[in-house]
Order: sequence, then C-alpha cells, then structure tokens
Amino acid sequence: MNRTLGSWSLAAVALFGSFVAQAQDESDAPASKGRHLVQIGVFHVDTLDSSTPLRSHIQPGALAALGVQSDFTSDTTNKVGSSNTLALIYSYFLTDNLAIKFEGGIPAEFKLYGSGVVQPTGPLGSAVAVDLGSPDFNPLAKVTQWSPAILLQYYFRDAQEKIRPYVGVGATYTWFTDIKADEDFKNALNTRFGATLAAGNGKLGQSTTVDAAAADDLAPIFNMGVSAELSDRWSLSGSVSYTLLKTTANITIDAEDGTRLATSRTKLDLNPLVVAFVLGYRFDL
Repeated sequence: MNRTLGSWSLAAVALFGSFVAQAQDESDAPASKGRHLVQIGVFHVDTLDSSTPLRSHIQPGALAALGVQSDFTSDTTNKVGSSNTLALIYSYFLTDNLAIKFEGGIPAEFKLYGSGVVQPTGPLGSAVAVDLGSPDFNPLAKVTQWSPAILLQYYFRDAQEKIRPYVGVGATYTWFTDIKADEDFKNALNTRFGATLAAGNGKLGQSTTVDAAAADDLAPIFNMGVSAELSDRWSLSGSVSYTLLKTTANITIDAEDGTRLATSRTKLDLNPLVVAFVLGYRFDL
C-alpha cells in the first residue's frame, strides 16, 4: 500500500512538474509578430436592410393609347433573410499587435422576400398587377453571395496575454451568383406582364422570359471582437462585423426575339451584421 502510494506521489509530482514546464514554455512563447493564424468556424449573417420602391420601365407599344405609361413606381418593399455559413480565415501578424486578415468561406445563400403590388398605370393596370407579397411567390428569389474580405486588425494588450480584444477595418468586394427567381413568381410575370406587353408591341403569341440580376459592390467593413488563448497554438475568437453593403436588383422581361419589354429595379441597402465564432491555430513558417 505504501509503495503504491509512493508511486502515485512520484507520478503526481512528475505530472505537476510537466504542467509547470509547459506553462513556462508557453509563457516564454515567442511574440505574435511573424506568426500565422488560421481559423475555422461559423458566420451568422443578419441583414439590417432597407429598399427603395420598385421602379419600372416598360415598352407599352399600342397599350399607350389605353393610358399605360412607360415609367411607373410601385409601392413595394424587399427584405433579405438571415444566413449561416462556414468561415475560413487567415491572418498574418505584422507586429505583436497588428495583423492583416483575409476572410472567406463557403458563400452564403440568402432568400429575398417582397411585399406590395406591382401595377402599371391605366385601366389595364389591375388586370396585369402582380402581388409581391403573395405567399405563393415568397421567397421571391434565392441568391448566393460571395464576399471575400481583407482587414487590418489591432490587438490590444501584450502578445502573451490570454485574453486580447481587437478592432479592425477593411473592405469586401461582393458579387452575386445563382440567382433563382421563384417559378410561380416568374410565371405570373410572364403570363400577366410579359404576354400583355408582347401583344401591345406586335409580338402576339411570342413567349417571354424573366431574368434577375444584382450589382456588385465594394464596401467597407468595421470589426470588433475578442480572442481567448487556449495554448500557445490554439485559440477561440468571437467577433461582430458591420458592412455598408449596397446593391441594385434588376428584373427584366424579354420577348422571344430578344426585345426588352420591361425592366424593374430596386436599390437594396443590405448592411449585413456578421457574428463569427471561430477556432484558431497559430504557427510559424
């Protein structure tokens, strides 16, 4: 019994000694300058969005005689839903307190929702009106957003501190792909707007097509967060970023022969608020 107790005591002393040695090694760890940091985690994106009313320009053709004007504005609004996606981040420490960061990951998918009625002027207006808020049409569209970003970050406190707040500023270039309008929404635009405008322009019986697009944008990013060191290599970080992101969304209707029958656009202030939680690994090359 005493021999066993003595063995456990020696093992405990040795284990304690190893923890002390590890702590000393970590406390003497090199400063952050020149080190690389890779992080993986989750982005949660909420858009603090607003939109302008939908403005439309159409080719009324013979319908102009019935009071259908070529330009009109509809009392509509659009809203973008939230999204979650994988975050991939790389940082390089220029000094103990200053780092340059590149953010990427899997592009986020967003859903666009609408409300209000698109209705041309004149007696035919109500006949071809489309309700953007109809449950059959929403979400109106789905879109994939690409937003790679570069930021310059300042870390407060000494490099050996376990908890380090930071702030950052940078920019992102954003573009949109895989824009898919709801099929019921597209069908309503084709059968009401498209067919009527085609007939008014001497293209009776021609099919029409609906396309959607969104403009690219270069936008500033403001970031703040805190990093908690788990060891010399591993860390956890949580942050919040705000981006002044804007885009213009366009919906077009074309006749079968390529004639542009209608263009509708709205300006969207997306202004995404991004919350990130990431696990990081720091290394030297």
